[in-house]
Amino acid sequence: MFRKILYFLALICLSVFFIVGCSNSQSKQNTNQNKETQSQEDNKELDSDKDTSNVVVSDGTDKPSKQDTINNDSDKLDVSSLDNTTLDWFYIPNTKHKTPEVNTDIDFKFSDYDAIYNGPKKDSQKTLYLTFDEGYENGYTSRILDILKQNQVKAVFFVTSPYIKENKDLVKRMVSEGHIVGNHSKSHPSMPTKTSNLKSFNGEFSDVEKLYKDATGKDMVKFFRPPMGKYSEKSLAMTKNLGYKTVFWSFAYRDWDTEKQPSHEEANKKIMDNLHNGSILLLHAVSKTSTEILNNIISDSRKLGYEFELLKY
Repeated sequence: MFRKILYFLALICLSVFFIVGCSNSQSKQNTNQNKETQSQEDNKELDSDKDTSNVVVSDGTDKPSKQDTINNDSDKLDVSSLDNTTLDWFYIPNTKHKTPEVNTDIDFKFSDYDAIYNGPKKDSQKTLYLTFDEGYENGYTSRILDILKQNQVKAVFFVTSPYIKENKDLVKRMVSEGHIVGNHSKSHPSMPTKTSNLKSFNGEFSDVEKLYKDATGKDMVKFFRPPMGKYSEKSLAMTKNLGYKTVFWSFAYRDWDTEKQPSHEEANKKIMDNLHNGSILLLHAVSKTSTEILNNIISDSRKLGYEFELLKY
């Protein structure tokens, strides 16, 4: 009987030990799971509460975003649909000392593209604007500069890249004596032939700009004269997009052909008969005749009440 009682008590003790052991094991497992879950939650919380005060956010000055680039170009003209038909600059001369008519068949305004052919007029003073094209040096520019200095006349000289490379001293003299050096392109092309390649088109301007700055230390005034007077609506718009004003002319004569120079009398009469208020005169610095009559042209124009002004950008 006593043995049965001991056996029964032993079974009870074993049962209690087993139950407590299982309970402790489950409790440890739950605790570990809870710790892991809490650790994951703590990490999420730490991620959301990280201190970002030391994180550098670009303000766009180090490298412009695509959107910034678009915004910077927002004031440029869309040239994709513009006509690129090559046109030749011309005017219809008159001997009435009036501003000549120009191509009236075009369906756009030159002023829309910052293109001019006649300069500003003054109510109290008849004004002329003298310009020279410099494709290459023919030995006359120094004399032209001497005459302009003697007469206190300022002019615009349109130069090409080769001209600057070969005549840096003359270019620097132009600047030091108060003249403007304008852009006449890198290679003297018909500009409409360059519009299909933006890099090539822009290079016709930037190459001259760089050479000019290297020679003078100054930025070029953004006046552009299209080589040979060839242009299109699209080329004018693309020129404007570069910040340039296109400068045509309201008087020119055949002085560029060094083998067929007009006589002094012929050239003098042609110029004086076509003077008009605001006229932008185009002369070629390679011309022997234009150089030799320049002093008289200035003097005779002043006798008729004209004064020479420098184009303002």
